[in-house]
Amino acid sequence: MAIVVKTLSEQIYAVVRDRLISGELPADTAIKQDALARELGVSKIPLREAFTRLERDGLLLSVTNRGFFVPPMSVEEVEEVYALRLKLEPEAAGRAAKMATARDKLAARDALRSLEESKTSDKTTSGRLHRDYHMSLVLPSQHKITVQFIERLHMVAERYVTKHLEPTGREGRAKREHKAIFEAWMAGQSKAVRTMMRDHISSTLGDLRKEFAIDKVPAA
Repeated sequence: MAIVVKTLSEQIYAVVRDRLISGELPADTAIKQDALARELGVSKIPLREAFTRLERDGLLLSVTNRGFFVPPMSVEEVEEVYALRLKLEPEAAGRAAKMATARDKLAARDALRSLEESKTSDKTTSGRLHRDYHMSLVLPSQHKITVQFIERLHMVAERYVTKHLEPTGREGRAKREHKAIFEAWMAGQSKAVRTMMRDHISSTLGDLRKEFAIDKVPAA
């Protein structure tokens, strides 16, 4: 087993990223870097390095003379992220289905099992496991740049996973769709994988549009 040694900046990145995904750090409020540095027992240099990386991932927003903010979730971001996923992910997954090795298939099976066993209420874990599963289906495509783009899109989309699954019934549907895509992928059914992945992403986009429409309705 290889030992992965993380730098201090990478460790901070992981901690802050989890807090962003879980909603622990509120949107539209400047992050108090001094307080966070004291809490984590680190200097502001590795903290800034982690923040810069999170900004590149689309999870933080830097405002001149004001600091770093958590950008609010929005339907505009959803539309952009999911439109790009629809352009890239179905084709990548379809290609990967034809090229997957036995090792790739084992990794995809493990990723699906972990996702199925996770709890939707755990916002941090469910978003990450959802990304891990989807990435396991595109990694064997060997289109490195495309895979990198898809992973970045999933990083931005993680905050929306729990929002999408909040209404009753959606979690069960998502599990059925994930399982069906996986089975077609394992069988090397490239065309079916492309179609099912496109439908899966489109239905999620439709659900999120409904959620944001509901959020706009004034409370009685």
